Amino acid sequence: MIHSPYIRKPASVQSVMLAVLLALLPGIAAYVWQVAAVVVVNLLIATVTALAAEAMMLAARKRPIAPALSDLSAVVTAWLVVLCFPPILPWWVTVLGVLIAIVAVKHLYGGLGQNPFNPAMVAYCAMIVAFPSLMSQWPPAGQLDFQTQLDLVLGSARQLDAITGATALDALRTGLRGGGASVETVLLQPDAFGVLGGRGWEWLPLGYLAGGLYLLARRIVTWHMPVAFLAALALISAVFWLANPAQFAPPWFHLATGGAMLAAFFIVTDPISGATTPRGKLIFAAGIAVIAYLIRVFGAFPEGIAFAVLLMNICVPVIDMKTQPPVFGHRGGRP
Repeated sequence: MIHSPYIRKPASVQSVMLAVLLALLPGIAAYVWQVAAVVVVNLLIATVTALAAEAMMLAARKRPIAPALSDLSAVVTAWLVVLCFPPILPWWVTVLGVLIAIVAVKHLYGGLGQNPFNPAMVAYCAMIVAFPSLMSQWPPAGQLDFQTQLDLVLGSARQLDAITGATALDALRTGLRGGGASVETVLLQPDAFGVLGGRGWEWLPLGYLAGGLYLLARRIVTWHMPVAFLAALALISAVFWLANPAQFAPPWFHLATGGAMLAAFFIVTDPISGATTPRGKLIFAAGIAVIAYLIRVFGAFPEGIAFAVLLMNICVPVIDMKTQPPVFGHRGGRP
């Protein structure tokens, strides 16, 4: 019989990162099945690039290389970059994005545990500003064979009208700009929309949700950020939808499209660049959801999660400072 006290063995960085990689597999499987199998090639390219960049920076900083490479943190960053990028991007865009994440965002700030900004989100924002056309080339789910996908990634000529289709968020924005269009009529387009979100793409959030529940069960992440993000996104979208259902999509659409589920469990929950106090985590994640929704609906980009994450990363020091829990035995939480 086991008696108290119950002391948990501290989790290593490697075990945590391995759990995150395993949790991403259901979403990746849905990606391969429904959208673009070439994402596996992108993951391989990004992983090799991340490990090479990590080794190069560690050597330049005269730090031990083997322990850092084996902790899998660079691999997690590489996979998140790929899952945020369009799957048919030319290989060199993926390489450039991963280099920005590993070299500029991670190591130039001091390495693992020191970066104030989410590396994958910085890479996404940098690439969409530098290459807006390429970063807008999303393939219709299941309509390109693997060889075509591979040719596009490895440098084949790109005929935009033939290989790309609007994402669900972009299709909704474009449809609503038409005269007399409403959300109900736009969402009836069978070539772009499924039951909850983008046709075929709506399976990905289910995969990420399954992986997120695994992380919660393993206590790799706490409930605060995923619940606050999803609840805030659902709440603000419900308010606008109830106020004007003809011009604003329902909350389940926003939860099942774009990067909402990926962000809720794998981006917002970044333990390094996010808030650390319990109340701070709720404020941080809810703030991301609200800003992301406003950018989705009123901004220049159909998806605003990356920009919202970076804006809230800036606020983390203030959020943590103002939400420190009370110190036992002292009034007001201060000695």
